Amino acid sequence: MASNPQSRQRARKMAKRKTFDDSANEDTDKEFSLEESPSGDEADQDDEDEYNEVRQEFEFFDPQPATDREGITRLLRQLFDSDAPSFHLGAIADLILSQPTLGSTIKTDGHQSDPHAFLTVLNLKEHKDLPVIKQLIGYLGTQAATTPDLSPLNHVLDASSGNEVGLILTERLINIATELVPPMYDMLLEEVSWAIDDKEPYTFTHYLIMSRTYLAVPSTFNERTNRPNKKSKPNAKEGIEEGHSMYYFHPEDEVLQCHATLHGSFEHLKQPSEGASDAKSTFHDFGIKTRGHLILIEAARFEAAVKNLQSEFQDTSTTVDATVGQTALTKC
Repeated sequence: MASNPQSRQRARKMAKRKTFDDSANEDTDKEFSLEESPSGDEADQDDEDEYNEVRQEFEFFDPQPATDREGITRLLRQLFDSDAPSFHLGAIADLILSQPTLGSTIKTDGHQSDPHAFLTVLNLKEHKDLPVIKQLIGYLGTQAATTPDLSPLNHVLDASSGNEVGLILTERLINIATELVPPMYDMLLEEVSWAIDDKEPYTFTHYLIMSRTYLAVPSTFNERTNRPNKKSKPNAKEGIEEGHSMYYFHPEDEVLQCHATLHGSFEHLKQPSEGASDAKSTFHDFGIKTRGHLILIEAARFEAAVKNLQSEFQDTSTTVDATVGQTALTKC
């Protein structure tokens, strides 16, 4: 006999934490480490002392309406970058928290602590009459219209197309390892399946992932401050030209794009002030110019994309170079 929707919802809410209760009893806990690169005199030490390793344990949780609004709003501000002031991010956070059995957060100090990462999906058709979703659909359409690689997206988003688009919003702090991302996508797939069983509106035709990239651009720091570039290295600026050095804030995007119908980066509508690119850079040799990024995947190909993530980032521990932050990935 089939269980009723209420009991399924309770099971869905408990499933995420249960995974951690079970894994806590295993001989090998999943720990993710970040290694900080040496600087100054530290670089002259022996290889075994070259890095300071910091270990941090992370836990997955369902979104917590009582505690997560501020943290998710902050992460949304990071995701939307310079265009964030144009949106009522609190309203988007409220919508995310209105579906607490769908999506995940990552925390380090229990369910009442601030989320360090989140991932969720919003049904654009189901919520199309909400002012913030109307604005968001318009924003996505505007960006698609001005970016050749994304231009077909407007047809997909058109209300008359009959498409059901799930907008995946996800963002994280820099210390969240990429290896933590595949479990969030895997849980999302499972939760969407459970929701469909409960006759909830999550039968999507497409998934649209909103993300970020950046360009390495020549720095203007030393010119603006009239300071000699003491940190410059030989050939440091070689090849750093706007439009030719694009990098991913979310390395998993390169894997997801292998399964995409379309993908591309776009300029933010609100351009940052002069010097903002240098403010986001670790070095004075180059600055960072952030851009929005969209990946459209047909629902029929989404499960394969998630499995690909799992195989690409299957290591249960990772070492991140805080200087570069790049990961070598298998090409499509």
